[in-house]
Amino acid sequence: MKYTIGLDYGSDSCRAVIINTQNGEEIASSVKYYKRWKEGKYCDPINNQYRQHPLDYIEALEESVKEALSKAPKGTAEKVVGMSFDTTGSTPALIDEEGQVLALRPEYAENPNAMFVLWKDHTAVEEAAKINEIAKRWPIDYTAYEGGIYSSEWVWAKMAHVLKVDPSIRKDAYSWVEHCDWMPALITGTTKAADIVRSRCAAGHKAMWLKEWDGLPSEDFLVEIEPLLKGFKDRLFHETHTSDVKVGNLTPEWAKRLGLTTNVAVGVGAFDCHMGAVGAEIGPKTFVRVIGTSTCDIMIVPYNEMHGKLVPGICGQVDGSVVPGMIGLEAGQSGFGDIYAWFKSVLAWPLEKLVGSSDLIDKATKDKLIEEALDKIIPELSIEAAKIPVSDSSVLVIDWMNGRRTPDANQLVKGSITGLNLASSAPIIFKSLVEATAFGSKAIVDRFLQNGIEIESVIGIGGISLKSPLVMQTLADVLGMPIKVAKSEQACAFGAAMFAAVVAGEHPDIYAAQKAMGQGFASVYTPNMDNHRVYMSAYEKYQKLGKFTETELFS
Repeated sequence: MKYTIGLDYGSDSCRAVIINTQNGEEIASSVKYYKRWKEGKYCDPINNQYRQHPLDYIEALEESVKEALSKAPKGTAEKVVGMSFDTTGSTPALIDEEGQVLALRPEYAENPNAMFVLWKDHTAVEEAAKINEIAKRWPIDYTAYEGGIYSSEWVWAKMAHVLKVDPSIRKDAYSWVEHCDWMPALITGTTKAADIVRSRCAAGHKAMWLKEWDGLPSEDFLVEIEPLLKGFKDRLFHETHTSDVKVGNLTPEWAKRLGLTTNVAVGVGAFDCHMGAVGAEIGPKTFVRVIGTSTCDIMIVPYNEMHGKLVPGICGQVDGSVVPGMIGLEAGQSGFGDIYAWFKSVLAWPLEKLVGSSDLIDKATKDKLIEEALDKIIPELSIEAAKIPVSDSSVLVIDWMNGRRTPDANQLVKGSITGLNLASSAPIIFKSLVEATAFGSKAIVDRFLQNGIEIESVIGIGGISLKSPLVMQTLADVLGMPIKVAKSEQACAFGAAMFAAVVAGEHPDIYAAQKAMGQGFASVYTPNMDNHRVYMSAYEKYQKLGKFTETELFS
């Protein structure tokens, strides 16, 4: 028996799974939450600032791997042969010449601009707008393979922003690194910025890398974005690599820290949704939805079917970003589960504020009461919302509370709610929020179909797909397509483990790893076509309201 470890770094936590490379059996797993992030450190939500300290990532790595190994049968550690990472993205950080994230240096330990800039940080809206303006008048449109619109969620906008606003970090800011590239470099002993092996997935989708124009955008283009980016291109990279490529082996130090051996091969990292699609056994004409706080939608298309096609308004099309030998397409929504969490927070405010300050009961009872109520808000809303008949004349919501990722990225837009009356109860509003996220999903599907990208099946992965029948049935009804739900709760980590098996030589390629290690599907949601027809009428209104919201309210 041989095993690999897949590590999935999400927005809130790190998940480690130990997987049998021959049959995909999950031997053990562990989830560890980022301590500083959980305390709300280094974040300023009002100003869309979300930063994460590299120590959170390091501590979560050690704790999750050790705990997973402690749950596994004795002798498992010696049989682990590979390890791969997936992370959120674009989540970059500035590094010094030695490849160290600036926040790990004492003088920058508490500086948010020296930390990883989380994917959902939208502080770089102005820089993204400038990139788009420059790209449209430049001889080469470097955004062409990024859907034609560069987002504030992506690396160049973010790095330009932190350099511009913070003079204190400039003297040591030698280069930048994506989270998914830094983790493999860290544990394989890569000590120079120039030696970091860079992910095709991250570079192609977020950094405007394309082999045909010698990699990254030109020096002149980058300096036009922000003069402080001068010299960065020469200190970055020309080549990128797919996730079936080996970075190196665990160093003796990291083997000891993790309780493993130096025989563990470490693969090139990628973004969570891309590896999640692999874990969900993606194939051509399959539309995989990674559904969590936001969504990420992934497809793979053969070269001959993409020849000459550029799909506008998505998050890029990149050779080998998902599966080597295929063009990977990415889209997604900036807010999905986060929208439900926002509504929960609105409803919970009087509970936490008023019950929390009550003198009628003791503190322990108050805390338990509040905790119990918070745990039940979304499940109870879902039960009541499921009882409400589908209608095209109820409350209508635009799901851009966290901006819009696709189609056509715009982080300046806001959400809107209309159609309220005195009978608009919490379950009715919640149902409308769920419908809005489904309408946003349909807009993405339509963009692919309109550009000749065939979709024959839809797969859902992530916590919401396994835990919310209301959301998944609504999504199936709106799309008018069946949705299969991947069995594994940790499909992203599973995909990382599959790639690790290839890197370690246990399988010849990712297709063989998928065939051997895939776990199949837990359920299928079949669309109610009567509901679908009603929803199509509501969807037309959603499109009109969205246009009005964007052009008249937040233009």
